[in-house]
Amino acid sequence: MSAVMCFQAFESIYTRVPQLIPDKKMGRQMYLCVIHFLVFLVLSCTSVEAQQCQSSGTINGINPPNNQCNTAYGAQCCEEGKSYNTFTCSPSVSGATNAILTINSFEDSGDGGAPSECDEKYHSNQDPVVALSTGWFNNMSRCNKNIIIYGNGMSVKAMVVDECDSTAGCDKDHAYQPPCDDNIVDASEAVWTALGVPSSDWGSMQISWSDDI
Repeated sequence: MSAVMCFQAFESIYTRVPQLIPDKKMGRQMYLCVIHFLVFLVLSCTSVEAQQCQSSGTINGINPPNNQCNTAYGAQCCEEGKSYNTFTCSPSVSGATNAILTINSFEDSGDGGAPSECDEKYHSNQDPVVALSTGWFNNMSRCNKNIIIYGNGMSVKAMVVDECDSTAGCDKDHAYQPPCDDNIVDASEAVWTALGVPSSDWGSMQISWSDDI
């Protein structure tokens, strides 16, 4: 159960408490039972809400060969002697999953490195496409499916075409960039434009997202 569904269940039961205790003689006993159940439900909801992904390990950075790290959109390059966390999971998905929106070029020679994993193709920066952190990418289960991104008071629908690899990095296939964090939605220019974000502010932004069901 997602955190949103959990709290919706709590609200539904809480508002019906008067209907659940119609007999005044049994009122106190029933009331205590319902209260205990609601406390249990709240704790369960809080637990779901707080689920976080823990690092699965680290990789050691290397200095990229000359001109082999694309720093477009302010992308960072791996550094010799620096350690980078890796993740095989991502935070639990809900009806409004918190994430960090980053920007990526999915075009040939862009900062994304290799072609998109879902179709082995490059994509125009004018197409609303995204890459998701490894856990959310979920073994390609979201490939070519749409998600809805909410940010800057607006929303946009975008198609998942690639993985923002949280398990590896600092090599040619990853444009000599560090592994993605566990909570990244890496988006094309078109997504940032649709959210009404000025190009001078492109780079990193708090958002939420959901599957387009």
